[in-house]
Amino acid sequence: MDLVAIMKNVIAPWVKARINAKSELGASLVEYALLVALIAVVCIVGITFLGTRANDKFSNVGSQLS
Repeated sequence: MDLVAIMKNVIAPWVKARINAKSELGASLVEYALLVALIAVVCIVGITFLGTRANDKFSNVGSQLS
């Protein structure tokens, strides 16, 4: 086999695979960042909603005890 055939059949597919692997790594990092951001938003909304209701319940119980 000559050098051009080796580059075409062996090295070129290897380089393409390495480039695709790096682009997929970046996409997965973006996906994880979006997932973490979504979880943070859900937690903040949940704590805000439950915090208000819990405060109302504690105030009601406190007023009934006094």
